[in-house]
Amino acid sequence: MLTSGSRAPRMEFEDTAGQVWRLSDYRGTHSVLLYFMRSTSCPICNRHVRDLIARQNEFADNNIQVCVAVPEDRETGAAWKTRHDIPFRVLVGASARPHESIGLSRKLFGTMQQSGTLLVDPDGIVRHAHGGTLPVNSYDRKGIIAAIHSIQAGRATA
Repeated sequence: MLTSGSRAPRMEFEDTAGQVWRLSDYRGTHSVLLYFMRSTSCPICNRHVRDLIARQNEFADNNIQVCVAVPEDRETGAAWKTRHDIPFRVLVGASARPHESIGLSRKLFGTMQQSGTLLVDPDGIVRHAHGGTLPVNSYDRKGIIAAIHSIQAGRATA
């Protein structure tokens, strides 16, 4: 798993419309909050996404683009996005699961899909990285809010 303060890795995924999504496209313009769901059928992960939706104006006010990464294929992700009226871009991997790009898979009696959050500032620096094997531990709302405040504080002093 990535750590706060490190440079974000190169990330390139597809969205549910088949368009290429690159983290580097946001460099210099927006922070990006990525929520990596364990699966689209996980009720706890879906609750976390509903919290992100409830806070979407707060994210927009702080110049943060929110994206949700799912481990399923594009068709499954698109159906989930439509069914739940998700306003964010939903990302899938073109060749591998997005989760693997930041170390969110744990080897325990095989591979167990993890979920987590990643906040990257406009300079490409990880400001918040949090993951968990259990979905109840994967979404750190307080940590995300603290990281948003640190980005804003850094911008105010710059």
